[in-house]
Amino acid sequence: MDSLHSDSSNQPATRRSAAFVIASPLLLLAGVLVSGPFTRHAAAGDWPMARGNPGLTGVANGSLASELALKWTFKTAGPIRGAAAIAGGVAYVGSFDEKVYAVDLKSGEKKWEFTAEDAIESTPLVIGAQVFIGDLLGNLYALDAASGKSNWVYTTGDKIVGGPSWIAGKDGKPAAILVGSHDFLLYSLDPATGKTNWAYETGNYINGSPAVATGRTVFGGCDALLHVVGLDKGEKLKEIDAGAYIMGSVAVDAGQVFFGHYDNEVWCVDLEKGEKVWSYRDRNFPYFSSPAVTADKVVIGGRDKRVHGIDRRTGEPVWVFGTRGRVESSPVVVDGKVVIGSDDGRLYLLKLDDGSELWSYEIGQSIQSSPAVANGMVLIGCDDGNLYAFGPK
Repeated sequence: MDSLHSDSSNQPATRRSAAFVIASPLLLLAGVLVSGPFTRHAAAGDWPMARGNPGLTGVANGSLASELALKWTFKTAGPIRGAAAIAGGVAYVGSFDEKVYAVDLKSGEKKWEFTAEDAIESTPLVIGAQVFIGDLLGNLYALDAASGKSNWVYTTGDKIVGGPSWIAGKDGKPAAILVGSHDFLLYSLDPATGKTNWAYETGNYINGSPAVATGRTVFGGCDALLHVVGLDKGEKLKEIDAGAYIMGSVAVDAGQVFFGHYDNEVWCVDLEKGEKVWSYRDRNFPYFSSPAVTADKVVIGGRDKRVHGIDRRTGEPVWVFGTRGRVESSPVVVDGKVVIGSDDGRLYLLKLDDGSELWSYEIGQSIQSSPAVANGMVLIGCDDGNLYAFGPK
């Protein structure tokens, strides 16, 4: 999946009573941040971050064949739980073997590797010639995308499992990097130096990636709240009580926020009003998956071993597809198709309209990672330690 280590021992903590000491001095963010709308799709040919774009909508550009073939595998020495990122013909991925890898997208050959201080579950963010990625010791690394050389390291107070996101400045370049931690804080960091712009405190673990909307970042946490925070100074704009842990990332599109939670529901929230528009409940199993959001549908995986297609406007069920294992992988929608993995060891390609199966591939071990889709290719990690690349036959 994109955002959560699913070990049963990793349960939400109670709120800390002691104040947390921030590692770097608090600085105001220089310059004015872009407040225009983000794109729902990733840039053509790239999948540079968790869920593909700052809105975390899980929708990719381009075409994808209805049947795929395995093109290459890249072996690491530990499970791959985070998604890969794709930029400039290179795939970047972290592994529980404590390394970050850059892999040629066409050949599957390693370009470089970087050794972190702990296992990596975070999905990389590739922006401004740097790769940003966290580890389970709480370090956020800024690496040179071409060489893998470390530019800086920022240490939070606990593990980082969600992928970083970014805020664009007036020039379109990254003005800040956003990342959440199990130390209950969301950080805004200077991309060049790693110094803190601000840190926003919540009441529990932050597992998912922060979504970026118009002048705001939106994210959920194990405090059962949906947080809406200003990008400039990190001030609280809204808190919406979801009633249960929000374990994955939220998706933001056209003024609406979509997410699944631990109490077996999927929600749509009006961002301006701060009110629930609808909730979807099927069976009594929680949602660890992050949703993919299109103009008319919301697609999400559930621990009920199923993939759910939901009407975006009403919250009514459109279709359900059953797998043989829990679905903690987060779906990607591309070219009228849904790509998703399952704990049953299979990668599935479904028809977006009705949820019917177009193709599947049996890898054989649990897939908790989420797909990355670009250039007609699908990349997905597996608990067997391999990164698998699929393309047209």
